[in-house]
Amino acid sequence: MTSAIAKEAPCPVPLIGYARISTEDQTALPQVLELRSAGCVEIAEEQASGGSRTRPVLARVLDQLRVGDTLVVVRIDRLARSLSHLLEIIERLEAKGAHFRSLQDPIDTASPQGKFTLQVLGAAAEFERTLIRERTKAGLRSAKAEGRVGGNPGLKAGDPVAIRKARAARVESHFQKLNASAEQWVPEVRRLRPGLPWEDVLRIVNSGLPSEAQPWSLPRLIRAAKTFVREGLLPDTVLSRATASDKDDRLPAIVAGIKGADPKMTLQAICDRLETMRERTPRGRSKWEPSSVKMILERAKKLRLLY
Repeated sequence: MTSAIAKEAPCPVPLIGYARISTEDQTALPQVLELRSAGCVEIAEEQASGGSRTRPVLARVLDQLRVGDTLVVVRIDRLARSLSHLLEIIERLEAKGAHFRSLQDPIDTASPQGKFTLQVLGAAAEFERTLIRERTKAGLRSAKAEGRVGGNPGLKAGDPVAIRKARAARVESHFQKLNASAEQWVPEVRRLRPGLPWEDVLRIVNSGLPSEAQPWSLPRLIRAAKTFVREGLLPDTVLSRATASDKDDRLPAIVAGIKGADPKMTLQAICDRLETMRERTPRGRSKWEPSSVKMILERAKKLRLLY
């Protein structure tokens, strides 16, 4: 089911509602009404299993949230069915400067009480992970002592059902890893493709990564984009051939792409990004000056690459 957006009067802090149902014979209306009463300016509805993390509507909502926004659900189980998934989503929200609120649960990450509850949940999740690790290790030791070999019996026997489940699990795991890093590359790919070649998009993405993050390779970035296009999270136009442009327009397009990601970015910060990308100045130098960036930004505006 595609998202359905219900508009209400604007409020000082944008509240974005998310309502989920599991089957077609259910209705999201009770959730929508409660979210409206709470003051949500937009409400996204989705039909999907709570146990599945592959939810296109939720992924789009998370991608579109901005600093100061609050994601609101009626109950926690409408958002996530596991503690680890809930904390993963909240971490993504915090990284964007957004908040989370559950109307029927004591969680509001914008309040001190909600933050304390979140800390308790985080400690519980870590305890749960520790218990699982210990049980797994104990089970492996016991199996080894009894002479049993580990592994999936169905896969070893070539069972088609077991093979399909294993493949589905790998696809889900791959998607979750991409989803966790989406904030690092999806906005740039959506904004810059197909206006810039993949090589330039790659350099812009990598130049903005945290120092501890693994740089993207070109094949990996393209595969990630194809996966998100297949899931409906990116338009298929990002995979189109790069738009042919004049050679003199390349630098304005790159600088406009960097500035577009953060309109408040200073000229010096753009210089630093260009040097990290090892992009040469128009005169072929490696050291960038704010005056050069300003001149290129002005050209980008004339070319309607930046407004």
